[in-house]
Amino acid sequence: MPKKPEEWLEAVSPAPKSRGIFKLFLGYAPGVGKTYSMLSEALRRKSRGEDVVIGIVETHGRKGVQELASQLEAVKRRELDYKGTMFEEMDVDAILQRRPEVALVDELAHTNIPGSKHRKRYEDIQALLAAGIDVISTLNIQHIESLAPTVHAITGITVRETVPDWVPLSASETVMVDLTPEALQNRMKRGDVYSQEKVEQSLKNFFRRGNLIALRELALRQVAEQVDRSLESYMDAKEIRQNWGVRERIAVCISGSPAGQYLIARAARMARRMDAELYVLHVIRELAPKRENPKILEANLRFAENLGAQVVKLKGQSVADTIAEFVRSKHVTQVIFGRAPIRDWRKYLYLSAVHRFLRESPPVDVHIVTQESEEA
Repeated sequence: MPKKPEEWLEAVSPAPKSRGIFKLFLGYAPGVGKTYSMLSEALRRKSRGEDVVIGIVETHGRKGVQELASQLEAVKRRELDYKGTMFEEMDVDAILQRRPEVALVDELAHTNIPGSKHRKRYEDIQALLAAGIDVISTLNIQHIESLAPTVHAITGITVRETVPDWVPLSASETVMVDLTPEALQNRMKRGDVYSQEKVEQSLKNFFRRGNLIALRELALRQVAEQVDRSLESYMDAKEIRQNWGVRERIAVCISGSPAGQYLIARAARMARRMDAELYVLHVIRELAPKRENPKILEANLRFAENLGAQVVKLKGQSVADTIAEFVRSKHVTQVIFGRAPIRDWRKYLYLSAVHRFLRESPPVDVHIVTQESEEA
């Protein structure tokens, strides 16, 4: 039976997206250019024929931002009366009815006025993404929930509006909008960020150079973490087993030996020199006799944590196989083993374990660090 015309159209039409794509412009302070970058991308997309609208953009009176925003269609905001004062919020229902391809939603961490459809703006974004609309948004690093206490310790300022960590991590693409602290302070002095009457006070408080350096590092680390996670997901999806050493990661294997702290200290110094991640591993062998001193082991692990290492306890029948699997899963690039200058049968057990690790692990650099003699 021949198909009807509408059936042919349905067959050749692209299937609707089940969920929109979320893109985030991340900065370390107001004024680095997140909103400007978001609008610039929106105009590029518009020039390529994409249907882009402004859901909400906060210009804060900045001329460059106002000029770019004026070139895009903006969905009318919703007016809300709260305690006798009128406020404007993004109208989620109006955007869903308009159904653009892309919506710009500024200031991800914003808390909506009571009476809005959702309490937080990131919940508005989730509704748009669920409808298949791509969303581009902006966020400053201090508004990430787990980092807010660190920001308070650095700046003395309590961050009131935060987003759960999973929200920025759910972005398909994160763009770091970077500017040196010196350039941001110059932008402040010119009045490009705040009005002139606020400039001097801001430069003495939140926008002090030390604060900006620390906040910038937090933002760079956040983006690096997301890049690492994306790479791991890609390698898992493509079943890539070899090690892509795009960043140095060091793993040091310890036991309940008193010499363990020397080994950890050597590894920590190496990690600092290379700006590498450091893992301290202890393998609990299944069905193996318990010969280690638990108090010494715990002291070694606490020492590792104090030096900033990530302590990992693993279980397995074979120490070599267990470490090899960890190295593969975490894309470790360098492994450190300790070796006591022993001459009896234990020497052959040690060499056998090292050879087995080399056979089972992906290609990594292996360091053998000689420790002082252990008591028999």
